[in-house]
Amino acid sequence: MKCTVKTAQTKRQMNDFVELPRKLYKGNPYYVPDMEADVRGWFDPKHNPGLQHCDVVPFVAYNEEGKPVGRIAGIINHKANQIWKGSCVRFGWIEFVDDPDVSAALLKAVEDWGHAKGMDSIQGPLGISDFDKEGMLVEDFDKLGSAITIYNPPYYPEHMALHGYGKEVDWVQVRVEIPAEAPARFTRVEKMVHELYGVKAKKLTHDEIVKGGYGRKIFRLLNEAYKELFGYTPHSDEEADAFVAQYIRLMDTRMLPIVEDNEGNLIACCITMPSLSRALQKSGGRLFPFGWYHLLRALKFKHEDGVELLLIAVHPEWQALGINALLFTDLIPIFNEKGFRWAETGPMLESNMKVLSQWKALNPTTYKRRRCYGKEIKS
Repeated sequence: MKCTVKTAQTKRQMNDFVELPRKLYKGNPYYVPDMEADVRGWFDPKHNPGLQHCDVVPFVAYNEEGKPVGRIAGIINHKANQIWKGSCVRFGWIEFVDDPDVSAALLKAVEDWGHAKGMDSIQGPLGISDFDKEGMLVEDFDKLGSAITIYNPPYYPEHMALHGYGKEVDWVQVRVEIPAEAPARFTRVEKMVHELYGVKAKKLTHDEIVKGGYGRKIFRLLNEAYKELFGYTPHSDEEADAFVAQYIRLMDTRMLPIVEDNEGNLIACCITMPSLSRALQKSGGRLFPFGWYHLLRALKFKHEDGVELLLIAVHPEWQALGINALLFTDLIPIFNEKGFRWAETGPMLESNMKVLSQWKALNPTTYKRRRCYGKEIKS
């Protein structure tokens, strides 16, 4: 297919960028759409403080009839390049029809844009931060997606290999059945940790998170806990404030346990929420006219059977001391009270055995492998 790749500059072109997946995945039972307002907001500096240290550009591919057949975003994260000592352009938000000419044209648009700005390599799918969706699905295409992960058809990774892209890293997810009570291993470790260090899990109110400074404390903890992970970019206080303002009111803070040491320093946290996969599918990625109803219902009233374990973070000085057990023993009774039957983690690096091993007591199933691809940019 002959196609033309254009920078999405006009309102119509941006509409094409945002709306393409709805057409591409029509009838797909596994795809979970992004909220269209969130996609638009991601490119708006007023809503996304991460743009302060990034250059981004959205591209749309059109066929000869002028219909959109693909999209991609180029991202130069200057903060990440400085931290990781590289000159890398990232690509994200990639979608395309099953035509190698289209995927090649999209990737080349980002390669050329990055090369013109002095970049010598390309990686993706990645975003600005680890809170953006990252990693192309390479296994388990017949499993329902989630609100925080990328879903794509099997032909996507085939195209990446065809265009000379190789593996940088893989992430996997873990699914566990919620036990009727916390495993003895967790309760035993919880008791020992409490006796040794005098710490225990506690809950915060919305006001403590929004007005009491805990929102920023949580993100500073994430920066410490995740700083060695592939491609991680520390969040600024402004980014923390934006995330808290946008999402925290939607969350049940009973599902957000934290742990502090005896001096009141935040040393661990866990953020979970009901699965929104079916609600997002019903909404079609739009709040209006009735999308808000499906999302509110899933969050506040009749939720789905599953819960998403969005993240767990433990300060490096407290890792390997059993602090995770405090979070698990706190959450399991709440999950049972709410009627959740299973839980699914976010993507975790396949090489991070310290994190993956923490699920052993819950009989985990490891699945949904996704990949960051990369290659050198040649002039």
